[in-house]
Amino acid sequence: MERWRGKVAVVTGASAGIGLAIAKSLIREGLTVVGLARRKEKMLNEMKSVKGPGKFIARECDVSKEKDIDEAFDYVKDTFKTIHILINNAGIVKINTIEDSDLKDMQQVINVNFVALVHCSKRAIKLMKEGGHEAHIININSTAGHKVPNVVFPDGKRVDLNVYSPTKFAVTSISEVLTNELLGSKIRVTSISPGYVKTEIGGDDIKSISGKEENKVPALNAEDIADAVVYIVGTPHHVQITELKIRPLGEYF
Repeated sequence: MERWRGKVAVVTGASAGIGLAIAKSLIREGLTVVGLARRKEKMLNEMKSVKGPGKFIARECDVSKEKDIDEAFDYVKDTFKTIHILINNAGIVKINTIEDSDLKDMQQVINVNFVALVHCSKRAIKLMKEGGHEAHIININSTAGHKVPNVVFPDGKRVDLNVYSPTKFAVTSISEVLTNELLGSKIRVTSISPGYVKTEIGGDDIKSISGKEENKVPALNAEDIADAVVYIVGTPHHVQITELKIRPLGEYF
C-alpha cells in the first residue's frame, strides 16, 4: 500500500457500516479520503478517534441526487485535480414485497444502488484518465448480485428485499462493462460481493429480527470488507481482481 500514500480516495456511503470501515482503513494507510454521505456530522464524529497518516474530508452528499454528485466531484477536481481510488459503496434496501412497495421507494433503491454508482464512476474515470496515473474503482456489490437470496430467519420470519437483488445484479454487470471499456487503460475495476454483513442497512426492520437470540446467523463485520479492499488495492498493478465473494463461515442465507 506504500505507493498509495498521499493519494486521493473517494468513498460513498462513508458515514456508517462498510463505507465507514473502508474510509478508516484507507486513512490508516495514509490516503486522503473524501467521504460522501448525507450525515456529514456523523462522519466527522466517527473519524475523531482514527489515528493514521492519512486525512479525512467529509462532504454532505445524497448520491440519489445528480446535483449532489456533480457538486462533490467538482469539489474533488478543484481541490485535488484527480482521483486515484473510487469506492462505490453507498447502498440501501427497503424491506417489503414488490406488490406492497411504493414505486417511489423502489426507485430510490435503484437510484442509490445503481444509477449513483454509474454516475460516480463516469465522473471519476474522466479525472483518472486526465491524470494518466494508476487508479482503481471498487464496487461494493453483494452475493445477492449473483443469486437471488431467499431470506428466511430461523424463527420463520421472512424478509422481502424487492428490487435490492436486481440492483446488485446490475452492479455485477456494470463492473464487467467497465472492465471491458477500460481495457488498455491504467484503471482497474473490482466487484466485491459480501454475504450477510452486520451493518445499518435494512434499518430497524432487520435489527428487530436479527437481534433475537433465536435468529443469530453467521455474519461478517464491516471491517472484514475493509480488509479486503486494502488487500485488493495493494496488489501489484498488473494484478486485476475482477470479482471477490466474501461469505461468513457457515453462511445461513
